[in-house]
Amino acid sequence: MANKSNILLVHGAWGDASHWRHVIPLLHEKGHRVFGVQLPLTSLSDDIDRTSKLIAAQDAPTLLVGHAYGCAVITGAGLMSNVAGLVYLAGPAPDEGESLKSLLARRAPPEGAANIRQDGHGFTSVVPEKFHETFCHDLDGEIESLVWALTQKPTAVRCFEEQSGAPAWKAKPSWYQISSDDRLIPPETEEWMAKRINARKTITLRTSHASVATYPVEIVKLIEEASSTVAA
Repeated sequence: MANKSNILLVHGAWGDASHWRHVIPLLHEKGHRVFGVQLPLTSLSDDIDRTSKLIAAQDAPTLLVGHAYGCAVITGAGLMSNVAGLVYLAGPAPDEGESLKSLLARRAPPEGAANIRQDGHGFTSVVPEKFHETFCHDLDGEIESLVWALTQKPTAVRCFEEQSGAPAWKAKPSWYQISSDDRLIPPETEEWMAKRINARKTITLRTSHASVATYPVEIVKLIEEASSTVAA
């Protein structure tokens, strides 16, 4: 594993680190040292804190890879000194003072937003019966989609309303993947964010929000390219 950065994977809302199950084996087979953080999803600051603690435990330069909401988390946690770069996968890259809610309000709500429900305790989830069409409509295999829907982790409203701090993408090299059939974040917003962060490379995949499961080979290629660049 000489000359390879550690890779820390940060999952998104309504899920956990098991969403990386298609990506982790491929990276492991290629000799990368990979870790996946389990976010509490109780607030953006809580999730950044949990991620920062795992970053601090690394003994080498670390590449952060965020999927969906996890991109907002790496934007905050990525300022740590041993973070070498950032990979954004179909997720928000907020600037200082922006919340995910304000960032996404720049455009009309995507069609999947209608399937998100809030409970009486300040947490949100995707209607289970609508999860497949909202989150992963092109994911092969009904079983995996069903498991994702029925084991989704409720995500606090605070995660979307809390303002972001200074963004790591202004200081660290970044890469971006756009999902052109995303039903939770408008693809046009993803394109705009990729340009705003001045991504070293941007790829577009014709897929849903669940790119980490639908195109793992392409995702791993992007991660490897970023890892090689920061390791050099």
